[in-house]
This record gives sequence, C-alpha cells and structure tokens, in this order.
Amino acid sequence: MIHLLLVIIYLAFISMGLPDSLLGSAWPVMYPEFGTPVSYAGIISTIIAAGTIISSLQSSRLSVWLGTGKVTAASVTITAVALIGFSCSHSFASLCIWAIPYGLGAGCVDASLNNYIALHYASRHMNWLHCMWGIGASAGPYIMGYVLANGKGWGMGYRYIGIIQAVLSLVLILSLPLWAKKNCNNDSVPDSGQDGCVALPLRQIIKIPGSKEIMVTFFCYCALEQTTGLWAGSYLVLDRGIPAQSAAGLAGLFFMGITAGRALSGFLSVRFNDRKMIRMGQIVAFLGILLLFIPYNSITPLAGLVITGFGCAPVYPCIIHSTPCHFGTDKSQSMIGAQMAAAYMGTCFMPFLFGLAANHISASLFPFYLIIILLLMITMHEIALKKCNRSV
Repeated sequence: MIHLLLVIIYLAFISMGLPDSLLGSAWPVMYPEFGTPVSYAGIISTIIAAGTIISSLQSSRLSVWLGTGKVTAASVTITAVALIGFSCSHSFASLCIWAIPYGLGAGCVDASLNNYIALHYASRHMNWLHCMWGIGASAGPYIMGYVLANGKGWGMGYRYIGIIQAVLSLVLILSLPLWAKKNCNNDSVPDSGQDGCVALPLRQIIKIPGSKEIMVTFFCYCALEQTTGLWAGSYLVLDRGIPAQSAAGLAGLFFMGITAGRALSGFLSVRFNDRKMIRMGQIVAFLGILLLFIPYNSITPLAGLVITGFGCAPVYPCIIHSTPCHFGTDKSQSMIGAQMAAAYMGTCFMPFLFGLAANHISASLFPFYLIIILLLMITMHEIALKKCNRSV
C-alpha cells in the first residue's frame, strides 16, 4: 500500500508539471489572437504566481487541519477546472480570471506534497519525484506543439491537459485512505508526521536564522526557471529567428534538461549530500547560460537551454529536502510554505519584468537577465548555509 501511495504521488508530480510550461509554449500564437503586446504573458504569469503565494502561506494550516491527501486532491481538482476554463477563453480578461483559481490550486499542492516527501522519503525520491514534474513540464509544450501543428488551436491543448488533471483528481480522491498510513523512509530525518508540524506565522518564520536568505534563494531559483520556461520560446522566435510552431516544441528543451538531470540526480544523491548536489547544479547552470551568449548560431542556444535545465535539476528538490535538517521537522511545513511563497514571488515579478525589457528594449537581454539571477541565488544560498551552520 505504501508503494501504491508513492506511485500516486509520482503521478501527482507529473500532473503538476504538465500546465507549467503551456503558457510559454503557446504564447507566441496566443498574443496575436488577443491583440495584446508580447509582454502581457507576464501579467497572466503574475496573477497565477500571486495565487500560489497566498495558498503557499496557508499550506501549513491547511495541511495540519485537513492532511496532505485532502489538500492535494482538492488542489488538483481546482487546477483542472481552471485549465478547462483557460481552454474556453476568448479574451485576455477571461484568461486573467481563470488564472486566479489555477494559482490558488497550484501553490497549496506544491508546498504540502514537498513537505510530505521531505519528511517521509529519502533525497533520491525527492529528485525522482521532481523528475516526474519535469516529465510533465516537458510533455506540456509537445502536447501544445502537436495541437498547433494539427490546426486545432491552443485552447485544445489546454483542454487536453485539463482532462488529464481531472482524471488524476479522481484518483487522488479514491486514494485518500492511503495517506492516513504514516510511513518514514527518509534516511536522514526522523518521522514526525503531519501532526508534528507547527503552523508558524510569517513574522516568526523570518526570525529563524537563515530563513530570509533561503527564501531569497527560492525567489531566485523560480525567477530563473520560470523566466526561462516562459520566455525561451519567444526568445528563440524574436532573437534567433526560429518559426513559432517549431519554437513551441523547442522551448521544452529546458524542461527536458531538468527532467534528465533529476533522473540522474536521484542516483547521485545516494553518494553526494544535498549541499554538494546544489553546488554542482549551480555550476552546470552557469555553463548552460554562457552558451546562450554565443551569437549567430541556432544550435548553441538550444544546447544552452538543455544544459541550463540540467544544472537547475537538483537545486530545487535538494534545497527542499534539506529543510527539515536545517530548520527542524516541526517547522518544516511552515518553512516550506514560506519558501514556496518566496519562490512564487520570483515567478510573479521576474518573468514580468523581463517581458517589459523584451518589449521595450530587446529579447536579446535574455541570457544577461538569467545569469544575474543565478549569481544572486548562489550568493544567498551560501550565506544561508553559514547561518544555519548545519551539515546536510
């Protein structure tokens, strides 16, 4: 039964990833239809991120009250409804309205599931589960690309993903009895269970040593990941001259890099601890972004996207997995909720800011923007480690 629950959680992570890259891959086709500037993708992304911030900050209270299983099932159901709403939208205002429940559903399930895995499973499972997210995020652009190539319109791509989410929500509802069976397979953290978590307000969380720096680290990571995911397709079209239909699929190369990297990270995490995995990933991501600076070549930006994704792969899951060790199992749900909120603030503001820069200056600023964010992330993580003063 425990293994069945793990399979369901794997499916949930795939489902979480499916819609995350849809907007970026479809936007080059969507914005001319709505008659909006290219930068307006950042508005939709910001609304979604604002919803995730609110729900992430409430995740500790909801998880203590309802339990991870019910929170996950409810969140996926809300997300499915929002995606089907996207598919039926005929105006930019309608997209903005449906972005609200999508964000509220996505944030809560993200924080609750990540804390559950950090408490109950080893680091390799955290990496492999986020690899499943990468499979979903990689598949999203290809589903959208297939739909566009067959002339069915971007709305049908959203509808397909919404139906998949709806099926998963039914599976999660049927699996609720499994979540009551506590299990601890984490090699480094004793099992405290959901009942051992403390719901801390944000004002108390930020007083914990290292919490502010780790929140900035998450802000930077999601700023890097979401800016790349949202604007890679537009960058390839506007700066590198690749056709929009081809760019919809090629934008998924970044998420393919993340997926492959997390599959490998699951094996490497058996030998290397979370801290070493994070540092190795940051170095690889830096090298990948450097490739985006090479001009007059259509191959190097594609390779750069894959390598950047490969480097990003272990950073997010390993920082989350180390949270109970850094801050204590009783505070982990509150800390992870705050980290998710900070991460989604990065999602909320930074892709939007790049959209403004691309619209008013040039899309060629893309690699410069990414490398500045990465360097800030590296700096904040190292400061957080010193303040926590623990070996992970």
